[in-house]
Amino acid sequence: MHFIGLPSGRVDMSTVALRHHFDTMDWGVGRAVSIAAPADPAALAPSATARRWANDLRSVVGGVPRGRRVLAGWKHLQPDGPGRLDRRAADACRRALDGLLAAGHEPVLTLLHGDEPGWLDERGGWLARDSAFRFADYAAELGRLLGDRVSRWVTSADFGTPSLGERVAGMTVPGRGVGAAGLAAVHHVLLGHGLAVRALRDAGVSAEIGGTTLLAGGYPASDDPADRAAVDTAESWANRLFLDPLLLGRHLVTEDGRCPVGESGCVRPGDLELIAAPQDVLYLTWYAPVRVTTPQNLPLLLPAESCYRALNEVNGLLVRLGFALVPFDGVETGRYGWPVLPEALADALAGLAGWYGSRLPPVRIVDNGMGDASGGAPRRRAVLASRLGWLARLMERGVPVRGYEYWSIVDNLPWLRRYARLYSISDPAAPAENLEPGWTRAFARPQEAPREGRRLHIV
Repeated sequence: MHFIGLPSGRVDMSTVALRHHFDTMDWGVGRAVSIAAPADPAALAPSATARRWANDLRSVVGGVPRGRRVLAGWKHLQPDGPGRLDRRAADACRRALDGLLAAGHEPVLTLLHGDEPGWLDERGGWLARDSAFRFADYAAELGRLLGDRVSRWVTSADFGTPSLGERVAGMTVPGRGVGAAGLAAVHHVLLGHGLAVRALRDAGVSAEIGGTTLLAGGYPASDDPADRAAVDTAESWANRLFLDPLLLGRHLVTEDGRCPVGESGCVRPGDLELIAAPQDVLYLTWYAPVRVTTPQNLPLLLPAESCYRALNEVNGLLVRLGFALVPFDGVETGRYGWPVLPEALADALAGLAGWYGSRLPPVRIVDNGMGDASGGAPRRRAVLASRLGWLARLMERGVPVRGYEYWSIVDNLPWLRRYARLYSISDPAAPAENLEPGWTRAFARPQEAPREGRRLHIV
């Protein structure tokens, strides 16, 4: 990964320069709180982590995060089945948004964040095509109910978690992964996004609407040209699996001419036109960069010690795609063990802009805080200034960054504890929960996916 078309040189990170670049930026904070569920009103307030970031932001660029991202809460709004919204949950949503507006905030509402109702799962979840249409119906109901209260709409907090994470790898709920057969969920989640955007517009919503995908960026583990090629492969799989259909109107085609999602048999005429309808904005979730190697070099770079067992399990899957991940050497890490590389966000976004060009819509960065520096305020603010300085340099060259939101992953402790081992992070407050032993076995044998009675086999 490298800056495409950006000359090397010192980045101007002075306060005056940064404030000039970001004087029109939309800043925001988010929290995984459902406004439809009975809760203490204080739960809608920014977390301590978000407040610390807001103070750092104010010091570095003078910015104030006015956007407040919250979750609608699908399982609370339609607990018993599709159709009309639960009255009490709908009233709770109205009150919560009215409170945010009265306090001078700009409500940003996420429709899907791992909170699907039980009845949807009983019908096949995102492996079933019908789920996309039920999601659109739900979006339409919310558009009619809350259209005059929401400043920005986000269809999904992450296209990858309910599809790749849950139905391909089985990482979110043990036993749910079905390997390559689960790629149908990728298509259905994207179809649900396209249908939801149309449903919101039909319901009279005029505010900005977007969906969210992971922004992945890697660096080669060595100067070996094979490692550099492995970075391109890794970024293609991570970024293009969702962005090719969204921005190009076609599913990812591999170098050998295969279309893994298309081979699942889930794509129907007209689907991709819905998915690729012009996007108001694209939300990009940023965690931290990865160090990438080729499978042939992996034994030289990653020992088999027990502390790397989870990473080796993941690499057992990734090597089938032509790449593997290894820890960084000699790079500063933050409190949770992730690398602190201020330029990495801009590097990854530059690669995306180079690939999609004018087809890339305005973007909003969702910073999950894993690249934050540890230590006191001076060090944190220096790293933030550096990260924003690199981003400003990219914006100068025409990459349309419209907003920047901080939604710290450490505020979602159940998620953090469950995947601490897998993502090489640690939570000092509690031990990490282990992934189910053998969670990768779904990739080792044919699996039957409960989708319209078809038997799909692992490629």
